[in-house]
Amino acid sequence: MVGGRRILDRVVDAFLEAFGTLPLLIANDPQAVGWRPDLEVRADLRPGAGALGGLLSAIHAGGGLPVVLAAWDMPFVPAGLLRELAAGLADHDAVLPASDGRRGVEPLLAAYGPACEAAIVRSLDRGDRRAIAFHAEVRVGILPLERVRTFGDPALIFLNVNESDDLAQAEAKWQARGSARS
Repeated sequence: MVGGRRILDRVVDAFLEAFGTLPLLIANDPQAVGWRPDLEVRADLRPGAGALGGLLSAIHAGGGLPVVLAAWDMPFVPAGLLRELAAGLADHDAVLPASDGRRGVEPLLAAYGPACEAAIVRSLDRGDRRAIAFHAEVRVGILPLERVRTFGDPALIFLNVNESDDLAQAEAKWQARGSARS
């Protein structure tokens, strides 16, 4: 919970605002079907393959259509950024927002076309599970950091909640946003 709402619900709302449709939930927890009964849930095609396995699962579930994805532990995903990433697929196989993070991009809030599926499979078959392992094999577009900033602070947008410290940070940032609006 961040700001009194589940993070998953916040991500779903961003997808509804951006595209008018419910997203698919990729989750390996057997209880995931009860988290939001209105969502279709699929487990990873390759359990244990990390984030790249999740990307593969989402792209495969797209059935040959492009997909936009966001990690369901990111409480501050803006709908406008989701739409911008999707629009970039007209010229690229993958569109990722630039970030100040260690990879320089955020692969867990990005858009992927069907060409990425085979490239990801090859990366996994080589034993490379990095979320960007397949980029050399596809046409990658990077949304510049300046453009990402038009949707909000990248540190806030890309914040994902993996541990209790992350949750406390997210809640503090949520509270700070609310007091800044008052």
